[in-house]
Amino acid sequence: MSDHLPLITVFGSLHYDITVHGPARPRRGETVTGTAWRPKCGGKGGNQAVAAAGAGVRAAMIGVVGDDDFGATLLANLDNKGVDRRFVRIEPGVGSGMSVAIFDAEGDYGAVIVSGANLTLSDQDVVAADELVRQTRVLILQNEVPDAANVAAAAAVRAAGGKVLLNAAPARVLSGELAALVDILVVNAIEAEMLGGIAAVDTLDQALAAAQALTSLCPIVVVTAGGDGVACADRAGGKMTIPAEKIKVESTHGAGDQFLGAFAAALASGSTIDDALRAANRAAAILVNTPEIARL
Repeated sequence: MSDHLPLITVFGSLHYDITVHGPARPRRGETVTGTAWRPKCGGKGGNQAVAAAGAGVRAAMIGVVGDDDFGATLLANLDNKGVDRRFVRIEPGVGSGMSVAIFDAEGDYGAVIVSGANLTLSDQDVVAADELVRQTRVLILQNEVPDAANVAAAAAVRAAGGKVLLNAAPARVLSGELAALVDILVVNAIEAEMLGGIAAVDTLDQALAAAQALTSLCPIVVVTAGGDGVACADRAGGKMTIPAEKIKVESTHGAGDQFLGAFAAALASGSTIDDALRAANRAAAILVNTPEIARL
């Protein structure tokens, strides 16, 4: 890919995912008979890097895998998807990150992640990737790696003139140190409720209200509301909502990461926030409409 294209750098997680399909997700103490299972390369960071690469920009990954079969598969997947993974470190003696996601008949899912090698990501990985940092137009972060590592990456990219986009997932307390370095915060309804102490985000109007409230933390806030759409607000008083596209839901797995990758790619390519959100909304809808087996 041409070196003249804008660079998106994803600093974050890589997981080897195992997806299980059944009629419903099990309740506490319940065993459900499934219908199929398959492996998939993921992690929010890995998914977002692949999505950005697929959106026509240069995409690079800074992360860590273990010295195991899962790690080798994750690295090969980044190669196959056109992601620069020169700065993905292999940590000896530690297992790669992995997850298990259980899908119900409607395509919704619940997941458990085991972070493994991802928890060793640190400021030293930022220093080692200085070549990337200096070229990065948009940095994507998530909450599947240590907060201190995210702070180091954000500070380095901001110092080099790039923008920082935080996908605050899974939900956890946002440190003041990191919040001060984030240009754009992207959260889903559950994460918005947790970060803002909001009672409920069940509609697009409530998502917009949550985005407006969360601008106390970061200058621009995007709240994704699943099948309802996406809302955005900024500290200058700007606001917008985009309804979700009406499509047949095959699987919601990875939709948020697809949204993030496409959003960051559009921003890095010079799109306005409004146009970038529309492009990301469209990219997520296409993925949700695509059966899992066709995504491999």
